[in-house]
Amino acid sequence: MNWLTSTLRPKIRQMLGAKRDTPENLWIKCPESGEMVFHRDLEANDYVIPVSGHHMRMPLRARLEWLFDNGAFEIMDVAGVPHDPLKFRDERRYADRLKDARQRNQTDDAVTVATGLLDGLDITAAVQTFDFMGGSLGMAAGEAVVTGLMTAVERGTPFIMFAASGGARMQEGILSLMQMPRTTVAVEALREAGKPYIVVLTNPTTGGVTASYAMLGDIQIAEPGALIGFAGPRVIEQTIREKLPDGFQRSEYLEEHGMVDMVVSRKELRAVLSSLCRMLTHAPALDPSQLPAPTPPDKDVSAS
Repeated sequence: MNWLTSTLRPKIRQMLGAKRDTPENLWIKCPESGEMVFHRDLEANDYVIPVSGHHMRMPLRARLEWLFDNGAFEIMDVAGVPHDPLKFRDERRYADRLKDARQRNQTDDAVTVATGLLDGLDITAAVQTFDFMGGSLGMAAGEAVVTGLMTAVERGTPFIMFAASGGARMQEGILSLMQMPRTTVAVEALREAGKPYIVVLTNPTTGGVTASYAMLGDIQIAEPGALIGFAGPRVIEQTIREKLPDGFQRSEYLEEHGMVDMVVSRKELRAVLSSLCRMLTHAPALDPSQLPAPTPPDKDVSAS
């Protein structure tokens, strides 16, 4: 045996046989067109598929950085609530499900409240994370929504709610359902304070969330293609035993039937929110230095 067989060949086998650690989700597939998009290109395009225009779910931190000036914001503390008041267990303990969801999403629960500036205007916003147990409304999420609304009352700011949910959190039973009237009362407090409440309905927004704070905005905006409703379309079809119209419960259908005020693409959404907040609070218009430079007129060749 020589150095070729004893040293070189084993090293070559090791190099060829070694598995490379490739990060997951480098490429994202569009649910509509099947188009494959590199994850960095998707992030740069605000999580909108370039060709089809399909709006993917926007991660919590990406949404906050997109909304606030220079990506600067302060996350508000929310009062603690019992984590597992009913000691609920199905296939797994509810406490274990919560622990896993918190580790995966790096957040305490489905709703996060933050304050900051939107084009120089002070605002308060809440973002509901669907990846956290389906964005379900439980005691902690309800407390966060109430905290956000009351913070807006105290600070005298507009409140923007980005809703995304599958409904009430069944593991908390009636305590989850109680968050519907609690949040509704907090919305009314903001209304009595004379501050605007703008709701952005993202995909999907269903169940008890649509039966409470998600449909109580002064202005109801929906992202394109978002599923919005109380019960899902499959449940409705099975109940009424009829085929639903094309696009039923999608944001465009709801706009046509007067359920939402406007459907706004993510590329235009931030500017629309800024304009609405300024208009509804009678804030001064943007400083001219913040406005985009006017496009110079085309040169008339014939005149020269």
